[in-house]
Amino acid sequence: MFKQRVVFVHGAGSFGAAAWPRQHGVALSYDALFLRRHGFDTVAEPTASSFEEDTRILLDSLGDDGRGSAGGHVVAHAQGAISAMMAAVERPDLVYSLTLVEPACLSLTAELPATAAHIGLMQPLYNVRHQLSDEDFQREFVRRVYATDLQQPVTAEEKRSARRLRLQAPSWEAPLHIVPGVPTLVLTGGWEPLYEEIAGYLRETGALHRTAAGGHRPHDSPEGDRIIRSFISDSSRVQARAS
Repeated sequence: MFKQRVVFVHGAGSFGAAAWPRQHGVALSYDALFLRRHGFDTVAEPTASSFEEDTRILLDSLGDDGRGSAGGHVVAHAQGAISAMMAAVERPDLVYSLTLVEPACLSLTAELPATAAHIGLMQPLYNVRHQLSDEDFQREFVRRVYATDLQQPVTAEEKRSARRLRLQAPSWEAPLHIVPGVPTLVLTGGWEPLYEEIAGYLRETGALHRTAAGGHRPHDSPEGDRIIRSFISDSSRVQARAS
């Protein structure tokens, strides 16, 4: 039986299937792929992020690759939403639907109040990130974003995670454009004005906006998971009728 593909794109923290614990069951009804963005690996040393490489990885995952049909639904979290939108702009024929969870699409709203305040807070840190150690950057990043302190990384994976964070390009530098004609859901946690501002901007361009508990990871909540699955299901029926 042919299954439509659903591709999951993680943010800056956990990656691959580990970033989507509640969505593993999607594979029962769809051809589910849990991507690893450029520079994310369990063993290899992290490398600098690349919006273009992430987009290429995503578009490759939407190719035919012998399954008899190209294209699929894309679900992306935080920084992963950047390559999701770039892929949909470059190849809208391959993207059946977009689900953007707490999307870090700051370049779209850079002049709006909450985004401008966030950039003003974070830009000085990014200006000196190559002069800081991985641990110092991570500690200051967490202080500025979450207003809390972080324990010093100890394990090899914790140290790789700190390095990955420092090597991520600022999301407000992404070359984003509005995606025309692709059904889009924006899911936010309702906790942070920055993401609500981005969601509001995307809603004004035609996206559906929903909120669910869970802070920056609303897709981990039962309601957030239900919203995502319902949207994919509705979009799948529309796509099947159009095929």
